[in-house]
Amino acid sequence: MASKPRSFPMRLVLQCATIAAVLAALTSAANPTRRAPVTVVLEFQTVPATTSLAEMKREVETLFGPSGITFDWRSRSEAVGRSFANLVVVRFKGKCVIEPAPWLLDERGPMAFTYSTSGVVQPFSEVECDHVSAAARSAMWGDDFAHADLLLGRALGRVVAHEVLHILAKSGDHGHDGVAKPALSGTNLIEPGLRLNPADLARVYTEP
Repeated sequence: MASKPRSFPMRLVLQCATIAAVLAALTSAANPTRRAPVTVVLEFQTVPATTSLAEMKREVETLFGPSGITFDWRSRSEAVGRSFANLVVVRFKGKCVIEPAPWLLDERGPMAFTYSTSGVVQPFSEVECDHVSAAARSAMWGDDFAHADLLLGRALGRVVAHEVLHILAKSGDHGHDGVAKPALSGTNLIEPGLRLNPADLARVYTEP
């Protein structure tokens, strides 16, 4: 009998004042608009494979495509000392790779979270690569392992898109289905066709 697929939560956490100082030192950010691209600054503890990184960016851009939002991807070194209209910082902790064999890992924690201060969502997220990788691997079988880097990139893209939606919508609310729902299973992370619901995209901040 097949076991019930596990879902892995996303969450918001309160952030101390030090993050605000880090962001201010990195660059300045105005309220998100839809006129300028969203600049996403990526910080990796362990840089993923080129295929995974490219697929992650493509997946985020595809998910937000119907909204008209575009993305400008930067490393921290490319962003320091510059000013951007719409800034999001995403830090990736752990190893963003699919291991050749499963390893023991406590999967009860969230795959990613976005910080908030005094109830205000901040443009700063962290992705737990070890949890994302383990969840994605749990849903792979057969020929999937020949495309593990691509599938991991898809999984990372969906996790990043979930957090970016929180930031651009300025809200911790979740959707009822698709990428914006509160928990995503390993299958949700790698299956083809999972999208952001139009109702969730409609929550993204639009300049009056």
